[in-house]
Amino acid sequence: MSSLFKDLYNKRFIDFLVKALNSFHPNFDSESFTNAIFDTEWNNKELKQRMRHITLCLHKYLSCEYKQAIQILIKLIKYCNENNIKEHSLEFMFIPDFVEYYGLEEVELSIETMEEITQFTSCEFAVRPFIIKYPERMYDQMHVWATHSKEQVRRLASEGFRPRLPWAMALPALKEDPNPLLKVLERLKSDPSETVRRSVANNLNDISKDNSGIVIDLAKKWIGESKEVDWVVKHACRTLLKQGNKEVMQIFGFGDISEIKFCEFKINTPKLSIGESLGFQFKLQNQSKSKQKIRLEYAIYFKKANGSLSKKVFKISEKLYLPDSETTIIRKQSFKIITTRKYYVGEHKIAMILNGNEMTALPFELV
Repeated sequence: MSSLFKDLYNKRFIDFLVKALNSFHPNFDSESFTNAIFDTEWNNKELKQRMRHITLCLHKYLSCEYKQAIQILIKLIKYCNENNIKEHSLEFMFIPDFVEYYGLEEVELSIETMEEITQFTSCEFAVRPFIIKYPERMYDQMHVWATHSKEQVRRLASEGFRPRLPWAMALPALKEDPNPLLKVLERLKSDPSETVRRSVANNLNDISKDNSGIVIDLAKKWIGESKEVDWVVKHACRTLLKQGNKEVMQIFGFGDISEIKFCEFKINTPKLSIGESLGFQFKLQNQSKSKQKIRLEYAIYFKKANGSLSKKVFKISEKLYLPDSETTIIRKQSFKIITTRKYYVGEHKIAMILNGNEMTALPFELV
């Protein structure tokens, strides 16, 4: 079976879709629809291109107005639920895409539809063009959805309004001024659903990249409210922690390191090949008479195609170090080929980071 993400849309899925549509829409031209799906460009299309292609073909072969087409798609969801098709199945994201593509001028009907669809498959992408075109209307709706009885709808009130949602169009107005979001996030931060709370944290992490002061102020205000909210705050501040933001470090108890001695830093594999691992080690000496809380990270300065270096931070641990103690840390960093990063041969660097303070870097060579 193919492991390519785009192959979630395959012959087996399209056959299921056709069977489902035929069960309540007997005039649906299954053969022509299937032939249109698997056109000469199908194999070259990536996941979202295939999703949009299904949307366009579905619109053509349903051959009806948007309002009637929406009722058919709602029946499709009902059919899936009655046949125990797993909720939130990624394959069905063409349904919210249909609303996004054909429903932008039917805002009230589309809002009502997204509220229902998102309980089956998330509308976090589909809602964003509506936010851009109808900001005030959608900000009001966001507050309404935040009070909904279904957690998937409450999640949409946060996830769909993330300023920098991955794979989705950005929301420039909310990147510039996220204040319309804050009351919603305030309400949802203690939501009984972990999924909703995680979305709140991710939303705040997005905001921190453009408006760090807002997130820092919220973190100071919320910290200590409950175990669940503390987790939201910590996850929301993960980018600021990686950046070594001093205010954020202090919020979580990562303070001064003047009595922490960093020593005997060495690279065990100063020359390595792509596919191997970089080995390194060092010692930490807590010279204080009290326990010291240390957030320990390391930065790899990866060589880029143009010869410059690009910094990437990796976390090692967060822990208390006993008074008058010495700890040896030994770690490895894999340089196996992965799809999200391309390696280039030549000199790279690595540096340790203690509570946001970066130590002197050492070079190593990738061959």
